[in-house]
This record gives sequence, C-alpha cells and structure tokens, in this order.
Amino acid sequence: MGEEVANQEFSRADRTRHREKVRRNLDVFARMLREAAFDTDDPMTGLEMELNLIDDAGDPALKNAEVLEAIADPDFQTELGQFNIEINLAPAKLREGGLSTFEDSLRRSLNDAEEKAVKVGAHQVMIGILPTLAEGHMKLESLSSNPRYKLLSEQILAARGEDITISISGRERLTTTADSIVPEAACTSTQFHVQTSPDQFAAYWNAAQAIAGVQLAVSANSPYLLGKELWRETRIPLFEQATDTRSEELKAQGVRPRVWFGERWITSVFDLFEENVRYFPALLPVTDEEDPLDVLESGGTPELHELRLHNGTIYRWNRPVYDIAGGVPHLRVENRLLAAGPTVADTIANAALWFGLVRYLVESERPLWSQMSFSAAEENFHVAAQMGVEAQVYWPGIGQVRATELVLRRLLPMARAGLDSWGVPAEESDRYLGIIEQRCQAEASGSSWFVERVRQRGGADRYDALRATLLDYRERMHSNEPVHAWD
Repeated sequence: MGEEVANQEFSRADRTRHREKVRRNLDVFARMLREAAFDTDDPMTGLEMELNLIDDAGDPALKNAEVLEAIADPDFQTELGQFNIEINLAPAKLREGGLSTFEDSLRRSLNDAEEKAVKVGAHQVMIGILPTLAEGHMKLESLSSNPRYKLLSEQILAARGEDITISISGRERLTTTADSIVPEAACTSTQFHVQTSPDQFAAYWNAAQAIAGVQLAVSANSPYLLGKELWRETRIPLFEQATDTRSEELKAQGVRPRVWFGERWITSVFDLFEENVRYFPALLPVTDEEDPLDVLESGGTPELHELRLHNGTIYRWNRPVYDIAGGVPHLRVENRLLAAGPTVADTIANAALWFGLVRYLVESERPLWSQMSFSAAEENFHVAAQMGVEAQVYWPGIGQVRATELVLRRLLPMARAGLDSWGVPAEESDRYLGIIEQRCQAEASGSSWFVERVRQRGGADRYDALRATLLDYRERMHSNEPVHAWD
C-alpha cells in the first residue's frame, strides 16, 4: 500500500501490459490457494495508526518531513498529507500478551516521538479528522512529497475528468470541491490486522463486515470537517467521496466505487481479488519484471507485485492482504474503518473488541452472516457512522437495537469468549473489554465528548472553539485515561 512509486506517465500500451500481468497474477494466486503452503501456524496480529500533526495553537502543522527527520525511527512513516504521519507496530501474538504489548510499545513510541516533534514545532494528535482543518489546507501543496501521492492524485482526477465534490449532510451541511485528493489526507485511521489461513479467510472477512456498524457506533471519533459538525464518524463519507473516480453518469450506471463496503458475503479470499480485477481499472499501472508462474514452479514465492499494488488502490473497509514474510506467503484481514484514539488505551480496547468478536463469530456453529443480509450489514455501517453511540442497528434474533445496548448485553460476552480462544490473559480481557463496557454505559465516545465541549463554548467563534477543544483533547489524550472518564 505504501510502496514507493516514481512519478511517471502511463501510455495505453502500459495499461494493456499491466492488465495482462494483473490477470496472470490472479491465475497464479488461484493456483497458490490450491497448492501452496501458506503460513497459518500460530497467527500473528498487527496494528498501524495514522496520526495528525498540530502546532501550539491547535492548527494543522504541515511538517511531517521535519517531524519524521527528528523522530528518525523506521516505525514512523510518511502519510498522504503533510499534517499526517503513520506508525507501524511489530506484529504480536495475542496469547503472549499481545494487547498489552501493543499498548506499551505504542505509548513508548508516541511519547518518544512527541518529545522530538515538539522541537520542530509540532504535536501528535490521535483523532480521525483534524477539527481545525480549513479550506486553505485543502490544496495540492499540502500533499506529502512522496511522488506516489502526487501520481495517485493525478490518476484519480484524470479518471474522474472533473474536480472532486464533497457533499455531506449531518447536524450541519458541507459542500465543497477539491482539485486533488488532499481531502483523503484528512482521514486518518487505525488498522487492525489478523492473519488467517486460506480456508478461514472468508469467515474472518464476513465476520468483520457483519460487526462493522457496531465497531463504528461505539468508537466514533471524527465529528467535524472544515468547521462543520457532520457525522459522528465523518471519515466514512469523506473517504468515500474523496477517492471516488466516478463521474455522476458512471454512478448512475451503477459502477462500483473504489471506497467500497462490498456487496455480498464471500466464500474465498479469491472472491475479493477477483472482484478487484474484474471491476476496477488500475490507477497505478506499474508493471514488474517478475514472471509469477516461473517463480512458483521453481519453488519460490511470487511477489504478485501488480495484484498487490492494485489491491492497495481499492479501499475496502475490510481489506484482503497477501504478503510474504521469511519467504512464506500469508493472508490477513485488514480492518480499516476506525479512527485512532482518543487515547492509546481506547485504541487497544477497540482492538480487543474486534479481535475477540471476529474470533468468536468464526468459531460459532451457525455463522452470523447466514442470519442477516449483506445490505443490513452495510446499512448498520452507515447508520453507525452518522449517529455514533446513538445509532440503532439491526441484529439477527433481536431486530433494531441501540448499538451500545447490544454491546453490553450480547457482544461483550462473545468478545470475551473470543479472546479466551486466542489465549488472551484474563487480566487483559478484563482491562480492555472493561473500557468498552464503561464507554457503552456512559454512551461516550471521542466524538460525543468533542461535540459537547464545542457546544459548551457556544458563544465563541467556531474555529476558536475547535482550537480550544482540540488542545483540551490533546492534554487528556496524554493521560491515557479512557474517554468515558474524561470530564
């Protein structure tokens, strides 16, 4: 996904050659699923987090190159916008205290990075969208210097043939246009990874899709964009619109969007990669010299460069990942729909809920996804993004129910059983699922806290209120006291 791509132009011949190579990759991948030995022993889990940068006043700090130079840690990487950076944590095994390991290493790394970032006039903030972003930041000059991002922006705008329109109706209404993909940079997320065998991949992906709405409802943390109070998780509609390569006419024809919840339960990981190739033209048709069939037949592991690069430009909320470690291929589900924060403790609690629930649902005798339509799961997802902790979602055997009530009465026991199956120590389950429980009891989230604080400053200019609240937020973020306990 973050692979370096040189700035270049693509000819018609380049695109034809690339399409043929992607299809060859897909054929080899299908054969590997039948014949190859994937790494399935003692599955690993992973976590990545995208962060925002602000200055002392609470405004965006377009300084990621300076910050990364000051941090000088390979775990931190550039992101799309100059006001973003990303941290990648080392994979961990949940049965070996992986959740606590994630929390400890994340806090240690972020605290060390903060000390260094301060010296160049920047601070890190874990929030889905910087509330203090203004129209002036939504310019091509705000993109990071990595040629990949400029090239991606050019290809998306060329595919659209017109400027990007952002139109979101929530508590307030926002309509604006952009001549680059900088609005996408406003969306920062946390990604949870779970490694799975080819045989179990479909069950893990289906489970992740089925609980997506509940995840969002109890973890929303992006209520403002360009000074407007919109959805509780405004990242969802913003990301869907900011990377949309379709004209209005193509939307009317039913062409699939590149930011995609999907349209069906799957039976194999191959379904998702095959959809990628069938439905979506390449945005970055960069072709490698590897012959994947030769590599496979000689006993090696093909990189499948084109298939992976293409997959990285199709933004599923639960994305399939094919990767190689130590020369051995493996598969992961990458859960990409949550914002970071408000604290590290909240983030790991969100991870515990997800890892526990998907494991429980995969091991259930009757799959949840056999009891609900895919469209119901998608509707839950968008309702939860809009309403947050106030969302009513559909659940089989219950019908419409408040998401927080569903978590408290039904899903927390499932998540605990799932964590037990992972071998997670009881004290870890108690700590992290306890945070989710108390958050649901208080009906609190990063979004609800932020909105209430801004409203308390009702007489102030909106951006002044957002700056002051963001500084309050950052102070509490550093305490690692979960958001339900914030005053």
